[in-house]
Amino acid sequence: MRSHGWGGNTPASDEEAIERILNAADAIIAARGSSMRIADVARELAVTRQTVYRYFPSTDALLMACAMRSADGFLDQLAGHLRGYREPAAAMVEGVAFTIEALAHDDTIEFLFNQRGRGGLVPSITSDTARAFGRALLHRLDVDWDAYGYDDLALDRLAEFGLRSIHSLLLDPGSPPHQGAELRDFLSQWLGPAAAGLPSRSSRRTG
Repeated sequence: MRSHGWGGNTPASDEEAIERILNAADAIIAARGSSMRIADVARELAVTRQTVYRYFPSTDALLMACAMRSADGFLDQLAGHLRGYREPAAAMVEGVAFTIEALAHDDTIEFLFNQRGRGGLVPSITSDTARAFGRALLHRLDVDWDAYGYDDLALDRLAEFGLRSIHSLLLDPGSPPHQGAELRDFLSQWLGPAAAGLPSRSSRRTG
């Protein structure tokens, strides 16, 4: 742990340093969005850019760390909101609607869906990170997926479909924007039937 900088209040451990870097990055993102740079964080903490690079090798790595920390908290909120939803269609519709409404005001987590690489390329919504988020979302629900015929592959496909729905509605909410009860009606009509459940594995084998 380096002893200079940090505004005269040196972190006691690497873990505390990381926490303070993430907190500073979160504050900057809240103020100006994901245009945050390593230099901005270093200036906020009164340290050199090299100090921040010691823990995060790039701005994208720091943004992703912020996004994943925020996502963990968001998934806990989602699980609480959806407690008691045990039917796949209803759970998916409300889960996707809640996620869209929450992420519309959260630049940190939205980075998981809308980040652009430094070369100007848009990462795939089916990246490993996005897929992990989608699977975590499904597993936080009270749905007995196996009872509705979902195996791991089917869950991955449902997660991808949900992610694509979230991504599309975040990028273009519609005109006028889909929101509230109307958003849920829209999702119920199109997403609901896709999530309603699959034939049991035994019936698929004999059908």
